[in-house]
Amino acid sequence: MNPRQFFNKVAEMRKAQKQYFKTRNYNDLQRSKQLESEIDNEIKRALEVEKTKGQMELF
Repeated sequence: MNPRQFFNKVAEMRKAQKQYFKTRNYNDLQRSKQLESEIDNEIKRALEVEKTKGQMELF
């Protein structure tokens, strides 16, 4: 995911979160959780890439 895609996904996540807190609808909650999970996974992936880059620079 490139930075622009990440930004768009975070914006989508925040919109879903706001919708859930506005309606307290179960489907809105599920959508919000799904997007949060996608963001969490992307953050984890990016941190692993950075960690790997740092380790490669040692050699």
